[in-house]
Amino acid sequence: MAAGKPGKNPFRRKAMLADQFQPLRRAVGIPVWGDLGLRLGLALGLLGMVIMIHWWDREGLVDNVDGHISFLDVVYFTMISVTTTGFGDIAPVTDSARLIEAVIVTPVRIAVLFIFVGAAYDFVIKRSWEKWRMARIQEQLTDHVVVLGYGVSGSQSVGELIDRGIEPARIVVIDPSDERLAEAEKLGVNVMAADATRDETLKAVRIGSAQSVLVSAGRDDTSILIVLTVRHLAPDVPISVVVRADDNELLARQAGADNVINPVRFTGLLLAGSVKGAHIADYLADLASVGGRVQLVERAVSEEECGKPITDLQSGGQGLRIYRNGRALGFWEDECQSLQSGDTVVEIVPTNGNGKGNGKGDGNGN
Repeated sequence: MAAGKPGKNPFRRKAMLADQFQPLRRAVGIPVWGDLGLRLGLALGLLGMVIMIHWWDREGLVDNVDGHISFLDVVYFTMISVTTTGFGDIAPVTDSARLIEAVIVTPVRIAVLFIFVGAAYDFVIKRSWEKWRMARIQEQLTDHVVVLGYGVSGSQSVGELIDRGIEPARIVVIDPSDERLAEAEKLGVNVMAADATRDETLKAVRIGSAQSVLVSAGRDDTSILIVLTVRHLAPDVPISVVVRADDNELLARQAGADNVINPVRFTGLLLAGSVKGAHIADYLADLASVGGRVQLVERAVSEEECGKPITDLQSGGQGLRIYRNGRALGFWEDECQSLQSGDTVVEIVPTNGNGKGNGKGDGNGN
């Protein structure tokens, strides 16, 4: 970003956006039956404890039917006492028995109630609600941006996408770390705690309907595997991937990546450029971010611009390069003196006072 201009901080949106969008999440942890088993085990343990206490103090109970308290009677009395049924055929008559009911059985009764109500909520109500909510979010996912990996690069890209005007509801972040996803949720984006190399994960976020996919898994081998998986499921979706080793750039392209970004190499270029020019690195950073004074924009050539030179763009920006039939043509080349339908132009446009572009881009954050 330009010197003297503070960068856009995406986290200051969290208070406004947190209540507007629901996250797309999947719970992780112990298996469902394991969790249910723990709950049932705890409830049965509490019931067993009460049965033993009642059996120890059975002299304080009276059976109004036959006058004899057996172990089966104790089990029966415990169950109707904990469940607050209270038929009255067996009742506590001594002070100690009534004290046990008040001090021990009543808290156990409340605990067992919470265990079973909590289990019903988690395994029936909550899961049904999450599935319904996830289906609703999936229905609205189209022309969205999928960010696979929410480390340093991924988090910076999400903040920049929001600054460029993409609605948080159109961004999906997938990362295995709940801690990192908690930060992403504050921005209002959809999140999923899952493995991005799995087909079912990518299908769940409708990868085939995405506008573009950004891959930054932190490891080159994982990132390339994710690219392969995405390309298999979505042959036509643009994929950008971050790799850190020069040897892996070709592999990433062969895997199907359209754009391969090497932050190590880019940093080296900035360092080298600063040797001969103190402001080169500053200007390049300004170009890359929407928060600076100028912005680098890629868009399709409009019908009105066809036949005109690259120096006469409707946006008023400075044309740098066009892409025609897979070829990159610089502004100095003869082909750039007559723009054609289907050309893609890369230009520099000024940003207005609040750090946003001048609105001449493609509307998708480009």
